[in-house]
Amino acid sequence: MATFLDFEKPIAELDARVRELRDTAEAGELNIDSEIEKLQAKSEKLLRETYGKLTPWQKTQVARHPERPHFKDYVAGLVEDFVPLSGDRAFGNDQAIIGGLGRLDGRKIMLIGHEKGDDTASRLKHNFGMAKPEGYRKAIRLMRLADRFGLPVVTLVDTPGAFPGVQAEERGQAEAIARSTEECLALSVPVVAAIVGEGGSGGAIALAAANRVLMMEHSVYAVISPEGCASILWRTAEKAADAAEAMRVTAGDLKDLGVIDRIVPEPLGGAHRAPTEATVALGAIIGEELDSLAALSPQEVRAQRRAKFLAVA
Repeated sequence: MATFLDFEKPIAELDARVRELRDTAEAGELNIDSEIEKLQAKSEKLLRETYGKLTPWQKTQVARHPERPHFKDYVAGLVEDFVPLSGDRAFGNDQAIIGGLGRLDGRKIMLIGHEKGDDTASRLKHNFGMAKPEGYRKAIRLMRLADRFGLPVVTLVDTPGAFPGVQAEERGQAEAIARSTEECLALSVPVVAAIVGEGGSGGAIALAAANRVLMMEHSVYAVISPEGCASILWRTAEKAADAAEAMRVTAGDLKDLGVIDRIVPEPLGGAHRAPTEATVALGAIIGEELDSLAALSPQEVRAQRRAKFLAVA
């Protein structure tokens, strides 16, 4: 069964009615194909209208949808010969950030990204995509490896933020995030980052200080979650919708502000409704951006990236 968000209840009711009619038709009791087609058309129209006017808070809910494609799905759909590389060579192997070597449409790349997990066991294993210091230090190690062999780096960002626990702070969370951000900016190879779900705080920018920053149409990117912002400003998370509106967290807003470079269109109703289609669209645009950066020298790649972020600042 598909998972419907709160604002999708009218769509869910129509879809449930369609399923009921299909079951009746399959039982051979009545010929109701025309009625099913009418309801399907009505459902698609309502879906198009709903997703054509999503609020920032509704987009935040879509970005967090449990059935939205995650890192492992993009690897399976886009990357050939993926070889995961583990550990930071200092403390351990953080499961919230995964990385490794592979081929994207024939191009050799280093792929690094957040993995949230898609069921209870995997979410606990990957800590809901919230990395600890060893995760960012692993990312640094892999970026340096890519730089050494002249491989472009592709990062997929999907995290509510870095892990805020005491153990992470004890192991130098802030320093690890800062070093990872610094490493992104220092690389002499092209870096393309894509915000595929949530882009939360320093946990996101540590992998997203790239030559080209892409955002999936219904993803969000902000310095703090709407609930966190509302808790600070209004002393209640119930004002999260107001905070999301004020923070300008959507892809359209961030494109207008110059924070990101390109928006990746999603299938009607979000990437979770057609994950294969969404995956292919993202892969094609990443490929285009890598091709556009391939002509730059290492010095030009680094200079372009630094100038980009200085202009934002």
